[in-house]
Amino acid sequence: MSALIIRMPQEKRERLQQVAKERKLSVNKLIEEMATVAIAEHDAEVRFHVRAARGRGKAARGIELLRKAAGRRSAMRQK
Repeated sequence: MSALIIRMPQEKRERLQQVAKERKLSVNKLIEEMATVAIAEHDAEVRFHVRAARGRGKAARGIELLRKAAGRRSAMRQK
């Protein structure tokens, strides 16, 4: 494990200590948990953007598949 030095205003530090105390955690553990959440949120956002890019330009096909799943024929194939 490595150390991390963070510079922040005294008031914010005291608030973090208060939050950690209320959660029955150390400040180190609280910050570690916050970092874990931030990393997980970032990973989810990256996955979302990758999937969105893969689906870009395929809206018509997606709507057709949804109609098919609902038991309706597509407008293009009804002719």
